[in-house]
Amino acid sequence: MELIDSEPKIWRQLEVRGSMALDQVHLVLQAAFGWEDAHLHKFTTDDPFAPLRPVNGEVPEVLQWLPGQECEEPQDRPEEDCSLDQLLALGAGAAFYEYDFGDSWLHRLELVSRRPAEPSTPLARLIDGARRGPLEDSGGFPGYEQIMDALADPSHPDHAEHSNWVVEITGSDEPFDPAFLDIPAVNRALADKF
Repeated sequence: MELIDSEPKIWRQLEVRGSMALDQVHLVLQAAFGWEDAHLHKFTTDDPFAPLRPVNGEVPEVLQWLPGQECEEPQDRPEEDCSLDQLLALGAGAAFYEYDFGDSWLHRLELVSRRPAEPSTPLARLIDGARRGPLEDSGGFPGYEQIMDALADPSHPDHAEHSNWVVEITGSDEPFDPAFLDIPAVNRALADKF
């Protein structure tokens, strides 16, 4: 999975049971990026920001999977009723996950390989990845980049304000390193959820 438009790239390689329902996959992705499930999210088979092309003079509906209680439109489907395997099959091996419709963290999910699950294998685990997930409520990539610039420069006029905000968001006064991905901590969080 890759966070679209991230530069440098923010990505994760996960082992996940294909039979897992999308509401559970959502929890896996939240742990993998260090988020707190504080915003709305959805899954789609197509990039939700790509322009739609008419087919036979009509723009096709883009199906989206949301938490059941959020389904309001005809194209909405309950995420609880769809497995990761089903979503990826509909998207020819790829799909999209958007978290926080304000900050719009859009991820491209891609099936890399399949293999039978061993009984002792966890339901989900992080194998590899790069960089920490952006902070909640940081304003999408433009806001996150401004915050990271201010943190990196002690003489920046917003350094103290952003430093205090990061301590509040992360709950830690340790220096925030956007390049650090703590794989064992993510796997502990996943083990606690599943």
